[in-house]
Order: sequence, then C-alpha cells, then structure tokens
Amino acid sequence: MADRKALLHYYPPDFDPSKIPRRKVPKDQQQVVRLMAPFSMRCNTCGEYIYKGKKFNARKETVQGEDYYGIKIFRFYIKCTQCSAEITFKTDPKNTDYAAEHGASRNFEPWREDTGDEEVDKLAQLEAAEAEDPMKALENKTLDSRREMEILDALQDIRTRNARLERVDADTVLGSLASKGKARAEDEITPEELERRKAEEEDEALVRKYFSRAQDIELEDERGEAEREVALQEADASSGGGSGGGEGTSGTSNASPTTPSDAATPRGSSASRIVKRQIDDEDEAEPDVTSLLSERARAQLAAAATMTTKATPATAKATIATATTGQQPPPAKKKKGGPNAFGLVKKKKTAA
Repeated sequence: MADRKALLHYYPPDFDPSKIPRRKVPKDQQQVVRLMAPFSMRCNTCGEYIYKGKKFNARKETVQGEDYYGIKIFRFYIKCTQCSAEITFKTDPKNTDYAAEHGASRNFEPWREDTGDEEVDKLAQLEAAEAEDPMKALENKTLDSRREMEILDALQDIRTRNARLERVDADTVLGSLASKGKARAEDEITPEELERRKAEEEDEALVRKYFSRAQDIELEDERGEAEREVALQEADASSGGGSGGGEGTSGTSNASPTTPSDAATPRGSSASRIVKRQIDDEDEAEPDVTSLLSERARAQLAAAATMTTKATPATAKATIATATTGQQPPPAKKKKGGPNAFGLVKKKKTAA
C-alpha cells in the first residue's frame, strides 16, 4: 500500500520503455459510464415514460463511419426502468443535441424543422389540387383577397393612429384630463356642501353691499369736513383783508377762488368721484340711526326731545349728548349765592 502512494519511483539505468508491451484495444470497445437521460422519452416496448435527468448506468461506444466535420459521434445504451428493454441514443453535433435511435421515441424535438423539399412538395400538391378543382381555386383566391383586405385595413388603422398621436399636444391632453377630473369632483359634491357654499356666497354679498355703503358715507364725511375747512379759511381771509386796507383787498381780489370740489380733494392724490345709487326697494335702504341704539338709549333720546321745548338750550344739549353717547355731562358750576340741591339759600354772615 505504501508503494502505491509513492510519488517517486526507481528506474534502473538499463530501463527501456520501448520494451514494455502495449495493450491493443479494439476501436468499438464499450465503456461503462454514469449519465442522465438527456431528454424525455417513451419506451416503445411497454410505453413507460422516462423523464429528463433520470440517472442510468450506460454503455458508451464510438460510432464507426460517422462523424460531423471531424467530430466523433458517440452511442449510448441504457435499459428501460419498467421492462428492461434496451434503448439507444447518440449525439447530434449538428443540432447540439441528442437523437433517439432505437427502443424509444422522443416526446419533443425542438430542433426539427421542415426542409425545403417538403415545402416544395406541399406547394406542388396545392397547385395540382387547384388545377383539378376550379371551385377550390376560386375559394383560395377569395380567401387570399379577404386576407389582403384585412391586412390593408389594419395597416390603415395603424397609420391613422400614428397621425393622431403626432397631432396631439401634451398641454391639450393635460388640460382635458384636468377638466375631466374637476367635473368628476363637482359631481361628487354632496348636497350639504352645496348648501354651505351657497350660504357663504350670500354672506359675502351682504358684507360687500354694506361695506361699500359705509365707504360711501366715510367719503361724504371727509368731503363735508374739507368744505368746512375751506369755508373757515375763506372767512379768515375775508376778515384779514378788511382789516389790512387796500393791499389786503387787492391781494384777495387777485387770488383765484377755491371751489368746494377742489378743496375736498386732498393734495397729492387723484380726484375721487362718489357715485350714489338710487334704491328701488325700501327694505334695502340703510336703517335709521336710532334703530341701531338700545331701548334705554332710545327712551332717553325721546325724553330729551320732549324736554327741549321746556328746558334751556344748555340743558337740552346736555340731555341729547347723554342720550346719544351714553356718558354723563360734566357737572355744572355752582353759582355763588344760589340755592343748593334742597332749594335753600345760604345767607351771608353779617359783621356785628
């Protein structure tokens, strides 16, 4: 055993390898190999199916007298797993596959193709059949024309579709999709949402109407204040011109008169125009100022209006101011020697 595993062997000086007898092996000698079935097959003897990849102890030999461009062809012998019948297959270098030879038939041969001779034979048979049967020839022509029409229609549809795609603009497509999505969203709005939107629109209209009237009132107030200021300036100028003599008179006469509309326009700003609208419906008119006051304030105002005829102007003015503003007027100054709150007059002490 140790000699079998030795790496170095002793060769004597008189060793001659040519004197070693050589074994003669026949060319058709078979070798036992372990292989797997290269394709699925069916046994012709018992009908057993042998699937691809099943392992066998096979005998291998070289096929004599056959090769493919110098490539050797090998034959393999196996036995059926059911009936032990001998099955042979060999290599096929032309199609890089294996070919069933004897004892079994292959289930599927992907490399097999019809040869040109067979196609020529089929065409010749069809032509002979058409020559013998005119009706068959007419049917074949009808089928050919119908097939051509279908092909032309399909080609025309493809051309039309391509032309339509070339004319389509990306922005147009996106806009149409957005409009469709918006319409779909509007369709999905619930009745409660519609009522809420309607109420919001009505509220906005009322706010816009009343705030526009308030702005008109503010503009009118500003214009009235501007007119009063102009009137006061004219009065001051006229009083100053009368006291200043002839120079003042000439200066006043040369000055250009100022109209109320010019004075109402602030300096450095463009002229503004106030447009008043005529209200057809009385319900839409602005409410009276007294209707905006509380009941207590209206009662005080009514009492003040009745007392204006009896009381002095100063007392009536104070009462009206109290009713409108809600604040008490400052207390009146007491007169010396006048009656007090109880109507008694305090006498002055006289020196004895």
